[in-house]
Amino acid sequence: MNVVFDFGAVLFTWRPVDLMMECFPQRAATRAEAGHLAHEVFGHHEWQAFDRGTIAMADVVAQVANRAGLDATVLGTLVESIGERLTPMPESVALFKSLVALSAQRAARGGEPLKLYYLSNMPVPYARTLERVNAFLQDFDGGIFSGDELLIKPEPAIYQCLQKRYALEPAKTVFLDDLLPNIQAAQAEGWHGIHFHTAQQAVQELQALGLSEISL
Repeated sequence: MNVVFDFGAVLFTWRPVDLMMECFPQRAATRAEAGHLAHEVFGHHEWQAFDRGTIAMADVVAQVANRAGLDATVLGTLVESIGERLTPMPESVALFKSLVALSAQRAARGGEPLKLYYLSNMPVPYARTLERVNAFLQDFDGGIFSGDELLIKPEPAIYQCLQKRYALEPAKTVFLDDLLPNIQAAQAEGWHGIHFHTAQQAVQELQALGLSEISL
């Protein structure tokens, strides 16, 4: 089986509402206001282009600040820091390491090992930061960052890119993502999908798919 991980809010923390409350307290005094502002910053075409790798960091800061009426200096400092703010989620990392161990055990018994991949909408600067500061990413068998490929989820092409690059068999591939449209896009390619909420919930759904040996 191939297990494919999203990164933000699955394997690494991603709390845009908290970021808005911290950096723009006057505009985001309540969680509702912060949620609206987070959508203004991260939910429009400029950020999607940044994810896709077709716009530079300085340009996304300038364009979002102008459209949303935000201090460009404060926004720039925030955007530059996001790579370091994407910290590993302990239970999710434990799940990943459990899968790594299970793969090794299967291989030692002469069985078919698991293959572990990632498929993440991630701007290039953040992708390089994650690779530099998280040694456990070396335990993946491969993966794709959107910014490197000029493709983003939930477009079919990015799933097809991963599938072709690593010769994944759709029926033997399961994708974990926190966003339902991304799961639905994977299912449209014939993959299994797990709409991620917690690591424990993901374990239960992976067990139901045949990985009964894993646990947290």
